[in-house]
Amino acid sequence: MAVLGFFSAVRAAPWLWRRAAAGLPGHCPGKGYTVGPAQVRTVQVSRSAELVSPPTFGFLLDIDGVLVRGHRVIPAAVEAFRRLVNAQGQLRVPVVFVTNAGNILQHGKAQELSALLGFKVEPDQVILSHSPMKLFSQYHGKRMLVSGQGPLVENTRALGFENVVTVDELRMAFPVLDMVDLQRRPKTTPLPRSDFPAIEGVLLLGEPVRWETSLQLIMDVLLSNGNPGTGLATAPYPHLPVLASNMDLLWMAEARMPRFGHGTFLLCLETIYRKVTGNELRYEGLMGKPSILTYQYAEDLIRQQAERRGWAAPIQKLYAVGDNPMSDVYGANLFHQYLQMVKHDGAEELGADGLWKQRPSATQSCSSILVCTGVYSPKTPGSTEPAQGEEPPFHGHRDFSFSPKLMEASHIVNDVDEAVQLVFHKEGWAL
Repeated sequence: MAVLGFFSAVRAAPWLWRRAAAGLPGHCPGKGYTVGPAQVRTVQVSRSAELVSPPTFGFLLDIDGVLVRGHRVIPAAVEAFRRLVNAQGQLRVPVVFVTNAGNILQHGKAQELSALLGFKVEPDQVILSHSPMKLFSQYHGKRMLVSGQGPLVENTRALGFENVVTVDELRMAFPVLDMVDLQRRPKTTPLPRSDFPAIEGVLLLGEPVRWETSLQLIMDVLLSNGNPGTGLATAPYPHLPVLASNMDLLWMAEARMPRFGHGTFLLCLETIYRKVTGNELRYEGLMGKPSILTYQYAEDLIRQQAERRGWAAPIQKLYAVGDNPMSDVYGANLFHQYLQMVKHDGAEELGADGLWKQRPSATQSCSSILVCTGVYSPKTPGSTEPAQGEEPPFHGHRDFSFSPKLMEASHIVNDVDEAVQLVFHKEGWAL
């Protein structure tokens, strides 16, 4: 039951947590991963063993900043997959791609990765930020407002939601709600509508294009209890259920500096809601890294992948490779902490409170590996450090606890190829 309290607090009680300072080593390795003579002998011996011994470990690979920057593949990613794929074009160990992106279809992301990496990536190897929403079946039949961009309707239907309304559809139904852009204001006042079915919840899949429109209309839905054409004298609280995915404040593309992520949009919405109502915006579920639910979901896909390949040995170790200390390192360490608590307390898997109830886990550890090709960048000489006693800014989401240890990566390497080499050496596998 200790795990139950730990898990529930992370998801639902932000006021229980204190934000403390954290630090990461201010450098990446100066050269590539090197192998000592003793390691070479171990690797040579392990070549034959690998042929008969199934893997007992797997990889959780971030995408942006680890494998690609925007639409460009990072060269080290191609080298990494030359090591991960055997002569028959099959993976030597189970691999799942865990991204906080969500504005693309799962099979589309798999095709994109296949073209960039020169290796066939299957759709069920890709976890988008909103993929765990498939588990929230209690909302699949409700009429939900969905915010984001890309193939929103296709994505929500693939997740199991049967009745969704986009922000654009809501704006068309109630033109007077969207008033920021003077060019989009209605020229005449339309008649009020009474035939629009009430909205029963909100899905936040990713950052939208017109933030002012989405922020306004989402607020209208929450403040009116799903009837934005009417309005209430007093805003209901608790408000309608809200499910959100992708809490990244920043992410890395081709630009030299990080770009705003969906976490920035959520921060805007939370701040507006608190300012207007005096209450905190509440989430029924937060998905994407660093949510433990996302790592549970990834763990199960790793297990399924191993079973399909006929690898009988259970996958006991996971290695999570990422570029974002707040989402990738924090998430992997939080999941590792959870695994240790489950093992120590013998607690049951969670399910009654909305978390996924899965089969007992064989996974014993989850190690975080931070690369220097994305959001995380080593401090350069002359860079400005926080003054003594001053806390560095916390880029994590409001509803997640924070401690220095959760921000410390198990390993820091230059790139994903060095990460793969590191793991293969630790596991005694041939490069």
